[in-house]
Amino acid sequence: MTTYREIRLKSRPVGVPKDENFEIASVDLPAPGAGEVQVRNLWMTVDPYMRGRMNDVKSYSPPFALGKVMDGGAVGEVVASGDPGLKVGDLVQSGFGWREGFNAPAGQVQKLETMGLAPQAFLGAAGMPGLTAYVGLLKIAALKDGDVVFVSGAAGAVGSMVAQIAKAKGHTVIGTAGGADKIAYLKSIGVDHAIDYKVEKDLTAALAKAAPDGIDVYFDNVGGDHLVAALNAARPFARFALCGAISMYNATEMPAGPNNLVQMVGKQLRMEGFIVSSSWDMMPAFLSDLSGWVKDGKVTWKETVFEGIEKAPNAFRGLFSGENLGKMLVKLA
Repeated sequence: MTTYREIRLKSRPVGVPKDENFEIASVDLPAPGAGEVQVRNLWMTVDPYMRGRMNDVKSYSPPFALGKVMDGGAVGEVVASGDPGLKVGDLVQSGFGWREGFNAPAGQVQKLETMGLAPQAFLGAAGMPGLTAYVGLLKIAALKDGDVVFVSGAAGAVGSMVAQIAKAKGHTVIGTAGGADKIAYLKSIGVDHAIDYKVEKDLTAALAKAAPDGIDVYFDNVGGDHLVAALNAARPFARFALCGAISMYNATEMPAGPNNLVQMVGKQLRMEGFIVSSSWDMMPAFLSDLSGWVKDGKVTWKETVFEGIEKAPNAFRGLFSGENLGKMLVKLA
């Protein structure tokens, strides 16, 4: 038997999740059976979408069950194998996060080919967040020559990739972030106009100053006043890719919607929400393009790391208070 710790959802949070909503439990795992592997997780991810899964509501992902271990992206090392396709020491990617280790059928993990990148990159820039940026910008917003691109939450895991992909393709990019350090980061990755939403209280005015002729693409990670400002700044036939609305994930009452949606009619705008899991088939193309951008020095990334599974709830809460620069990760081993 090998003992590992895991995080379970103890109660459903109201507003920002608190320590009391989580519990740490220890589990004893036997040696894996035939066709199974035992994995010791090295890294796990926390992502904003997980907040919705803590509510008992129907959505595109089922809610976390009370009293049960949660799940999410993880990268780990095979420590015991009952399957000929995986050997001890192999790195694997899985959806068995929020735990230090697990047993699973070999078919439920994916052997990781790192392509020379750090393994945890496949939980961020080279994984789901990076693909989200790629799909939203190129497929949903249908980026085309000459577009001016506005990205909210541009210093986060997804937003920073959107900004860099757009710059790699030669576009003018406007991004928002909160705080001087994040604004400096946006400038370091080539963002043309970085707006500090903690300083600029009138986002519509700030965006109009940065883009006096308007925007053609809006990649929305925030919602709320950012969406209002984007609607005001949109040129005719602009395209909006709605990825998330982190400003309202912990709201205890449904906030008021944008009061200027009527502009979609007169400006003939297109607004489309998307879930990246509907576009996994684009991952090979994304990784091929990413490899070239990294080689050419056009794409880099930042990580904010908490250490130890007991810090996972803190890391998760940090997403909503702006503690992360780039991808928020938990290092487990």
